[in-house]
Amino acid sequence: MRPALSTLGLPGLPLAEVLRLAAEHHWQGLELRCAPGEPVHPAMTAGELRSARREFATHGITPLAVASYLGVAAPGDDDRLVAALTDHLRLAADLGARHLRVFPHGAESATGAADRRAARRLAAAAGTARSLGVRILLETHDSHRSGRDVARVLGLVGDPAVGALWDLMHTHLAGERPAETLAALAPHLGYVQVKDIAGEDDLTPLALGAGVLPIAACVRALPADCWVSWEYEAPWHPAAAPLPGLLGPGAAYLARLAA
Repeated sequence: MRPALSTLGLPGLPLAEVLRLAAEHHWQGLELRCAPGEPVHPAMTAGELRSARREFATHGITPLAVASYLGVAAPGDDDRLVAALTDHLRLAADLGARHLRVFPHGAESATGAADRRAARRLAAAAGTARSLGVRILLETHDSHRSGRDVARVLGLVGDPAVGALWDLMHTHLAGERPAETLAALAPHLGYVQVKDIAGEDDLTPLALGAGVLPIAACVRALPADCWVSWEYEAPWHPAAAPLPGLLGPGAAYLARLAA
């Protein structure tokens, strides 16, 4: 298991400071939230990209993924969505990240229509992804919360340049056990996001191991070299404990599970 950290838990913090914290607490990779107000975004200048790559090299941290908020199953124009995918793929490649995270966002459509729309757009961007050395990962989220849902879309795409990102909270809330999710996603799996929460009715983020999510069953079932990224949803839960004080114990917790 290779532990990574999502910048979601450190909103607005400069990249150099995030990397310092990650290295200090033995996190090996970084999942980069791509959103307004964050240091990573598609309008980064060439100088900003060079600076970011230097910071990653200085701290010995791997840029695991650019975490976009693009919804590939959402209603709208295909060409515009594929163009946005292309912009984000180039950003990931420029930063040296091997993955681009996308969401479904297909709740406004019937399941079959949402599946076909997502597959069509992902297939259209797959060639660009392959040429840039970046894999697009569809996250288990919102309209496609379970591993079965995401695997259904990826079966329509049929291209290894497009895979799956397993968010443990969403598959758990969809009623899937880790073994079921892994069985569905194993042919497509890019990496896994873990987190912990108090319960289905309280999604406030907690320290890893302090809540109800089956983190141990998930991590112990994964291939030995799989990346596991801690996504701490701080922006939506201002009362949650600050993440920096949890980073050391979180890394130690995952290391124990992988031992």
